[in-house]
Amino acid sequence: MSTKTPRQKQNALEADYRNKNFEEVEIGFTDEQALLEAQRCIQCKKPLCVKGCPVNVQIPEFIGKVKEGKIQEAGEILRQTNYLPAVCGRVCPQEKQCEDKCILGIKGEAVAIGALERYVGDKTNANTQKASPTGKKVAIVGSGCAGMSAAADLAKEGHEVTIFEALHAVGGVLRYGIPSFRLPREVLDKEVEYLRELGIYYKTNVIIGKSLTINDLFEDEFKAVFICSGAGLPKMLNIKGENLNGVYSSNEFLTRVNLMKANRQEAPTPLHIGKKAVIIGGGNTAMDSARVAKRIGFEEVTIAYRRTETELPARKAEVEHAKEEGINFTLLHSPLEIYAENSNVSGLKLQVMKLGEPDDSGRRRPVAVEGKTVNIDVDTVIIALGANPNPIILQSAKEEHINLEVNKWGYIVTDPETGKTSIPGVWAGGDIAPTDESNAINAMGAGKKSAKAINEYLK
Repeated sequence: MSTKTPRQKQNALEADYRNKNFEEVEIGFTDEQALLEAQRCIQCKKPLCVKGCPVNVQIPEFIGKVKEGKIQEAGEILRQTNYLPAVCGRVCPQEKQCEDKCILGIKGEAVAIGALERYVGDKTNANTQKASPTGKKVAIVGSGCAGMSAAADLAKEGHEVTIFEALHAVGGVLRYGIPSFRLPREVLDKEVEYLRELGIYYKTNVIIGKSLTINDLFEDEFKAVFICSGAGLPKMLNIKGENLNGVYSSNEFLTRVNLMKANRQEAPTPLHIGKKAVIIGGGNTAMDSARVAKRIGFEEVTIAYRRTETELPARKAEVEHAKEEGINFTLLHSPLEIYAENSNVSGLKLQVMKLGEPDDSGRRRPVAVEGKTVNIDVDTVIIALGANPNPIILQSAKEEHINLEVNKWGYIVTDPETGKTSIPGVWAGGDIAPTDESNAINAMGAGKKSAKAINEYLK
């Protein structure tokens, strides 16, 4: 059956309906679909899919339980290494990781591992049995994927774990960065509550580096600190007109909509919603920004990217969904200048590009076509070029004369095997100390790695 049954597809809401609301776009597998997809797995003796997963989920084992109809057991296997399966099943780039290594994908279609992970995560509950207390306290700085993953592993060892979050709601980029049509808030809240049941404490509206310092944490008898405060400083274009009204970083735009509901006019600081928006960039954040802009009322939304579609770093599914929802793509174009009218955005000048030789990323380098530019009318520009490390903790460490080593880009330097920093008792991971591509599952892998090292240190 595994070689004859076609890969099951998750259904999606109609594009013309969903692009006007924030309902979840993809509809998870039915029981029948999950069974059919599980039966496609050939249960390799040396499963390469496991090696493709940053947290080494025992993929054949959990899929085998789905095939047997033992869904709760499948969930227990999943959560041995991934405590957020319902989240990761929705937002992780499986096509570049576990599914990319699937043997069936060589001559056909890989097993839909991500969709099965989501199915099991939604259908099952976590085991929140508490371990015997060790009496040792651990501080987690940041409540995103790395922080929640590390917190779960440490709490299961019996340590008293407190997560410090700068914003008023827990979840990090999962909450303020990813729209609810990709990750419903009730799904995230369910995973957060499991951690609370493990005995993990949450302290929101606390900025480590401002409200409290690293030294304050040690004085409060925390025996170890894990810094995973993310990359919250947006990268900008550094072109003329970037400071005009109507220019947003994707961080600000998505946070204000996702967390502050600024698309509503009754919000304390509502967004000005114009007619034409251009999003600069080609990653998942660019797709999220474009699809959010469409939903909150922009009539025309365009993604401008300096390479071709082949080089787009966003997940294939997100690109397809964006196209279906009416997002325009202006490829091989790069911004040169933002035009103004009374201090407001009125237009955008774009440089026409062509592809040259591959650069360090392995993708062909964009090269300007000399003398060829285009001007377009636009009233909003959203810059989605990634982010730099959150500087608050680093600045605080300097002021306290703490020798926290950072590299030339401002990221915390860590031991690649353990996440240990230059400060005794302090570890770091996730986007503040990246060792791989920035995404949810890699951040979780960093959290698990550091949690293991912290546990050994505390013992």
